[in-house]
Amino acid sequence: MTHPTAARDDAAPPPRRRLTTALLAVIAVGLLVAGGGLAVGLGIGRTETPAADSVDAGFARDMSRHHLQAVEMANLTLQRTQDAEVRRLAFDISATQTNQVGRMQGWLSLWGLPPSGSKVMAWMSADADSMPDAAAAADGAVMPGMATEAELAELRSLSGTELDVRFLKLMMRHHQGGLEMAQYGHAHATQPAVRTLARSIAETQAAETATMEDMLRARGAAPLPAP
Repeated sequence: MTHPTAARDDAAPPPRRRLTTALLAVIAVGLLVAGGGLAVGLGIGRTETPAADSVDAGFARDMSRHHLQAVEMANLTLQRTQDAEVRRLAFDISATQTNQVGRMQGWLSLWGLPPSGSKVMAWMSADADSMPDAAAAADGAVMPGMATEAELAELRSLSGTELDVRFLKLMMRHHQGGLEMAQYGHAHATQPAVRTLARSIAETQAAETATMEDMLRARGAAPLPAP
């Protein structure tokens, strides 16, 4: 005989999934709060608020978007890889860049600015009209180094060593593509905390790029062409 509550139990999400969803929501809110709190602690908000078209705001918006794709690729690989070295790298990238996105989005909220814009990387060019429209890149690669939708779909379809190698290739190119943004942000941002974060991103991703190149060689593979 079917238990009268079976249908309700089947319809309800597993407790672990509900807990995971709740924890992710708490973490996301916490990161935004931490970003704003850190910003205040470092003096952001006490000086002149950056404009929407400033280097500070543009860096925070575009690097957040760039980071979020890296987090997506890292989390996908983290769940499926059997390679301990790849798992450690994916975890480090996911944790570090999720934290950094929280900080950058916290700054934008503190400055009263939208979290995204239509013209990507316009803050790096005097001619904003020459920059690509974020909505125009149907393949998903709206900034240098970013994976296309087809490449992400391929990554999701792989397993084993093929997954590990493809992840390393895509993430290495992704890091290379974000390096110029980080270097420009460090050189031209007006807020000290933004310059500090940009320098940290540049240094960390340069080191991780070298690590991934070594990991690819150890697995008999070569990097993708740099963006």
